[in-house]
Amino acid sequence: MRIWDREVKKATKELRKPKLSRALIKCYGTSYALAGIFTFTLEAIKVVQPLLLGKIILYFENYDPDDQTSLHEVYGYAAAMSLCTFGLTILQHLYYYHVQRTGMKIRVAMCHMIYRKALGLNSESLVHTTTGQIVNLLSNDVNRFDEITLNLHYLWVGPLQAMVIILLLWYEIGPSCLAGVAVMALMLPVQTWFGKLFGVFRSKTAVLTDNRIRIMNEVVSGIRIIKMYAWEKPFSALVTEIRRKEIDQILKSSYLRGLNMASFFASSKIIVFATFTVYVLLGNAITVSRVFVTVSLYGTIKLTVTLFFPLAVEKLSETVVSVRRIKAFLLLEEIERKKIGFCRKEKIENSVEIEELTCYWNKSLDSPSLQNICITLKSHQLLTVIGPVGAGKSSLLSAILGELPHDAGVLKVKGRLTYASQQPWVFPGTIRSNVLFGRELDPKKYETVLRACALKRDLELLPDGDLTLIGDRGATLSGGQKARVNLARAVYQDADVYLLDDPLSAVDAEVGKHLFEKCICGLLKNKSRILVTHQLQYLKAADQIVVLKEGHIMARGTYNELQFSGVDIDALQKINEEQKRCALLSDPDNASLLSQRTNHSRCSDSSLLPPESPSADQLPVEAVHTMAEETRAEGNISGDIYLKYFSAGCSPLVLMVIVLLSVIAEVAYILQDWWLVYWARQEFLNCTAEPIGIDTSVNATHPVQELNLKFYLGIYSGLTAAAVVFGYTRSLVIFRGLVMSAQVLHNNMFSAVLQTPVHFFDVNPIGRILNRFSKDISQIDSTLPITFVDVYQLFFQNVGVVAVAACVIPFILIPVIPLLVVFLYLRRFYLCTSRDVKRLESTTRSPVFSHLSSSLQGLWTIRAFGAEERLMRAFDAHQDLHSEAWFLFLMTSRWFALHLDAICALLITFSTFGCILLRDGLKAGEVGLVLTYVVTLVGNFQWTVRQSAEVENMMTSVERVVEYTELESEAPWETEKRPPPDWPSKGLVTFDRVSFSYSRGGPLVLKDISATFQPKEKVGVVGRTGAGKSSLVSVLFRLAEPQGKIYIDGVLTSEIGLHDLRQKMSIIPQDPVLFTGSMRKNLDPFDQHSDEELWKALEEVQMKPVVEELPGKLETVLAESGGNFSVGQRQLVCLARAVLRKNRILVIDEATANVDPRTDELIQKTIRDKFSECTVLTIAHRLNTIVDSDRILVLDNGTIQELDSPFTLLQNKEGALYRMVQQTGPAEAAALLKLARQAIKKS
Repeated sequence: MRIWDREVKKATKELRKPKLSRALIKCYGTSYALAGIFTFTLEAIKVVQPLLLGKIILYFENYDPDDQTSLHEVYGYAAAMSLCTFGLTILQHLYYYHVQRTGMKIRVAMCHMIYRKALGLNSESLVHTTTGQIVNLLSNDVNRFDEITLNLHYLWVGPLQAMVIILLLWYEIGPSCLAGVAVMALMLPVQTWFGKLFGVFRSKTAVLTDNRIRIMNEVVSGIRIIKMYAWEKPFSALVTEIRRKEIDQILKSSYLRGLNMASFFASSKIIVFATFTVYVLLGNAITVSRVFVTVSLYGTIKLTVTLFFPLAVEKLSETVVSVRRIKAFLLLEEIERKKIGFCRKEKIENSVEIEELTCYWNKSLDSPSLQNICITLKSHQLLTVIGPVGAGKSSLLSAILGELPHDAGVLKVKGRLTYASQQPWVFPGTIRSNVLFGRELDPKKYETVLRACALKRDLELLPDGDLTLIGDRGATLSGGQKARVNLARAVYQDADVYLLDDPLSAVDAEVGKHLFEKCICGLLKNKSRILVTHQLQYLKAADQIVVLKEGHIMARGTYNELQFSGVDIDALQKINEEQKRCALLSDPDNASLLSQRTNHSRCSDSSLLPPESPSADQLPVEAVHTMAEETRAEGNISGDIYLKYFSAGCSPLVLMVIVLLSVIAEVAYILQDWWLVYWARQEFLNCTAEPIGIDTSVNATHPVQELNLKFYLGIYSGLTAAAVVFGYTRSLVIFRGLVMSAQVLHNNMFSAVLQTPVHFFDVNPIGRILNRFSKDISQIDSTLPITFVDVYQLFFQNVGVVAVAACVIPFILIPVIPLLVVFLYLRRFYLCTSRDVKRLESTTRSPVFSHLSSSLQGLWTIRAFGAEERLMRAFDAHQDLHSEAWFLFLMTSRWFALHLDAICALLITFSTFGCILLRDGLKAGEVGLVLTYVVTLVGNFQWTVRQSAEVENMMTSVERVVEYTELESEAPWETEKRPPPDWPSKGLVTFDRVSFSYSRGGPLVLKDISATFQPKEKVGVVGRTGAGKSSLVSVLFRLAEPQGKIYIDGVLTSEIGLHDLRQKMSIIPQDPVLFTGSMRKNLDPFDQHSDEELWKALEEVQMKPVVEELPGKLETVLAESGGNFSVGQRQLVCLARAVLRKNRILVIDEATANVDPRTDELIQKTIRDKFSECTVLTIAHRLNTIVDSDRILVLDNGTIQELDSPFTLLQNKEGALYRMVQQTGPAEAAALLKLARQAIKKS
């Protein structure tokens, strides 16, 4: 961390770009370089082994039973051979231990830096990066550091070892060795080129993966909307298309990997073939000891040069890409941190002073977000900021927070700031931890804050009180509860200036009043407060009012001063009709991508105030869903999973072909070795037989030798060719099959997730679902196939090796069988532990991502509270937990490998000494075959068992994906019974004894509701928070299946397909959700409307001027979650969607909570004009929006309390609606009554 900061400073001084790699080398270079000594010793031992082997075989070739000296010598060689093997075993694992630990340290340090950087990004940088990208950096890019440390040293050891071995070969077989070396030299550039291509494909894949995860993030966040709009298909098409492109890149790199692995197996055959062909053609006789020493030496160099070296190049090129991506992220601009310091004792006159302030969110859009703002806020004052949507209210707060860069002017803040954001931010944890946010718990103060924020009653209803766990993005709380927790967090901090961004919108009138009186003007009365609000009834209490419009101050003063100066407050919010341009884009009201994430609130709301009247005891009790632990499968991975994995991409026929190819390739592979030995033996026999026949005819042997050479060479070439061709074909076919499986599994999982009921998304946090789509899928895409192919090829090879050895010397089976038993026992023992450790590692990784994504959503809040350090510590704690599991995983696999290698070393010792003890009657060729094969078997056997365990571990990813492909699905999108094409023509909605709960066996949220809404009727739905208003919408759209019947125009909704139902109703949702993509796609994903219709719809919702100012108009691509619009503007876009759909039934779910009264009125007007022929259900907190409806439905605790025309209901002094109206204050109540009276007259 310090080294990188130093590097950045130094680079700035020297006017160059900082190098992340330089910082890494400085930090970890020395300890990593020391591990190079291990590598060097390891490879030196590997060179010595074949020479010892040669000496042992030589003894058998010149076997003389009476020669005691050479017997003692050969015992010495055998002992040296055993020692070498044991040395190798120990050194190798020490080396791996060191480099893997270094890799882990680098990865953890990088994650820490990435997270620290993410917390400091300024608004400019947030435009250039997305959550998806940062998650990808943490989940995929940093993993390269774990991989690269393993092989990096071979970049220098490889060439060095190659030179030594070439010298030895020259000494052994003369210039013929150059033929083999030439083949190897040809393979090197090809493999290096492969490595470069890997880098290219890797960076292309990374971009596509970023995209796919970003879309997944939006789909999961906006799943409610997607379901209600019946937009699953266009999203499905979008993801499938990106996935197809991604698979294309992955296929290319998999084919390369296939060629790479096949050439690893084939190269040794080609090299040996080239060497001996030249050797024989130069007229030399083959001897057994030469054959085996040469084959062994080539075997050693083959591993290093054709496996470790290219792997190092490939990993290096991939790591370079990752380092570049990480560096680019680390160099993004950060926010300037100001230290606000002053002595607590001195009396501060003014808390906030702003003079001539001008700010831009984006310099390229010419108009500033704030212009010439002058404000002075004295301590203890309440300053209220009002203004239409997009006027720059939130921008003003962000300028004070220091989030919005100052272009000109002076801004002084004295004292500590605290902030409550417009879109409430809660992080996964308990409610208490959300409110305390790192402060000490002071029980008395805590109680006071909860009371003031009307949270007391809610907490009594929750199963664990304030220790109830909140899910990701507060999934278990209602919108109103989240807003109050968000406010409580700000109030609990002991600050001097409180910035409150519209905290009263998400709650109903009664709670709003309580919050304003008890909290904002009660608990905080001695503090400086800046309140942004749309609720005009509270203006009288303000010490100062600022009216903003288009970034300017329109008016300023107290309520009376404003009225006196002739400014009509209501008119302020309603500025003249000519000025239709209610919102300028220049102020993306809250342009930060991250602070404005849409938060998905639970539809139902739970409740409210401390009981003031006896009737308050009947407040609704609502179930809060706690987070379920992430599931982890137990025990072995069932064969069923393997079957699903293979059959997903290959038909049974293809699987048969693969097995057949493999057997043929293996047979050709072994016969080639055997043929060489056979040939050498024949030569040997010929040499011994020739002296007898010399006098008969000197010339007779030549044609025979010619014939023999052609015959032997011909068969030898044929076998080599077969081994190579079949080897390559097998590899490519398997890779293709496995990548196809990955594609099928991904698509199945995606469609299953799209079709699962909404409840699933309420109980599973986003991080958990995304983890399957990012980490698990990337394993199935790239790591699993390569490991599987490795195991598969090695398995066949090992079977072949044992078979050959057993044919030659049956006694070899004696140690092999117990060895196999011990191996398998160890594998089982290891797998039990390692698989669960690996699963543990996967589940400890999820919190790291969840923590990251929730921090990014609450970036402004975190900075305003100065909580960066604490969140860094929390992140490090999550990381440490993950590192513990990871380190445990590394150590279990080291333990396993060490045990296996030790057993193998014993086997080599047995075989070597066994051959010498049973020396009578053994031919040199047999000894050579047995010993070389046993030596290869050792490395291979151990590696096969290790890799097979790895495959088993990686299959947990397949298991996790398969688990999601089998999620329970909601009712079908289309059924046999299709409604008539013009349905619903009238819009008559009937509820017949409908009851509903969110989960099976959960408490009922709606109880026995029966009501009929006439065609073209406008019905307002009111009720205190948590009465079941939003649940009514869920039932109508069948987001969960209710009990009872709902008819629309006489058609029973539960009998028709979900798409048929949902496409025929329009909804304007509580949370406006926009998706990344063009404006056009956001309005009309199916391309069913012409440009004119789209523009007309935008004009009707006052958004035409805004969209016209965008650089690409309708084709402009929106920022993530529509971050370039303010919340109110996003709400208008949702309204435009409804206008376009022209359906007979429209549901409006608190759609105007985030807009000012003036825009609200516009929306209501548009609804009355545009939807006069429709049945409209409006759920509202503001009574003035629905008091002129035809009828009003009052819900309480899930049952219907009243349903009649507003005027009639208001005559009843005992009624629920009357009480609600009275709570708004006498002036407002009179206005509402008047509106209701007018509505009656009109009708």
